[in-house]
Amino acid sequence: MGFLLRIVGLGLLIMGIYLVGQNIMFTTNVSPYWWRGIAADTSVLTLTIGVMILIFFPRGMKNLGWISIGMGMIFVFMSSRAILNPMSLWQFLLSLVLMSAGYKMFASGRLPV
Repeated sequence: MGFLLRIVGLGLLIMGIYLVGQNIMFTTNVSPYWWRGIAADTSVLTLTIGVMILIFFPRGMKNLGWISIGMGMIFVFMSSRAILNPMSLWQFLLSLVLMSAGYKMFASGRLPV
């Protein structure tokens, strides 16, 4: 059973990387507003940190993960440098969850709970 979960985890990891790689583009346009570049960088970081907290940290820290994901979505709207090609924020979140859960399944051979 552990071997099968590792194979499924590897598949989820690859699928998450594929979704992000095909649907997100970062531009280096110079913006008239100083905060737009900061918002693009922090949006990706806060979304990633939020998903990692939800998957890898204990239950007591789950609220911090949801707050981080919410802040990341706000930063994406504030930014003009992170372009999500035909991909919604929920699909982006799904790809991060697939990568994180797939990695955890691949590394440990157990379901991420």
